Amino acid sequence: MATADDRLIVALDVPNVIAGLDLAAQLGDAVSFYKIGLGMLTGGGLALANELKHDHGKRIFLDMKLFDIGATVEAAVRGFTQFDIDFLTVHGDPHVVRAAKQGAAGSNMKILAVTILTSLDRADLDDALIRDGTVPGLVADRAGRAFDAGADGVIASPQEAAAIRALPESRGRLIVTPGVRPDGAALGDQKRVATPAQALSDGADHLVVGRPVWQADDPRAAALSIRDQMTSIPRDRVL
Repeated sequence: MATADDRLIVALDVPNVIAGLDLAAQLGDAVSFYKIGLGMLTGGGLALANELKHDHGKRIFLDMKLFDIGATVEAAVRGFTQFDIDFLTVHGDPHVVRAAKQGAAGSNMKILAVTILTSLDRADLDDALIRDGTVPGLVADRAGRAFDAGADGVIASPQEAAAIRALPESRGRLIVTPGVRPDGAALGDQKRVATPAQALSDGADHLVVGRPVWQADDPRAAALSIRDQMTSIPRDRVL
């Protein structure tokens, strides 16, 4: 019998609720934590989150990457608390993080701040007129500011996990890393990646994996293989 490791979060980047429930059924007890992103919102993502949480006992990470004026972010986050979400993402700008924490008050939902998307590199930041500096340096700076604003954790590439974990502000905070690819997996649109064991050993608490699982011929076997790659790393930081 499989024993899920909740450090593994599988991204349900599928078109709708039916496809999401079908994938979750295939994965069964191999996976206990799922991410539902913005692309699934109009495909019934909140209904899927509710069913997986309350009917199947899964943990839910809602990846909305909210960004707006403080009052709007606070109201949106307060609305999401009714779904008993475990993790919710917002952009890591301090005013956004502070508003999100106000909206989440009284709930168990953890607010995770996005630093720099793992699909971006320095050339992309230049195109967006982001200030000079290396990507790892900017990620660490944004993470520190997000922690100071009250973020429960950050989203960051596994290649920056060690630098964030070294920040004094990171003590007791989560680092959740997309851009994780098992040995031999295609990179897809990710540019800053690492293997599961490397990401965990560098300071990540949870790993988000999508295509290497749901595009596999046998998604359950793929998830169990990733779980097995994680077993050598202790769980002492997971919150």
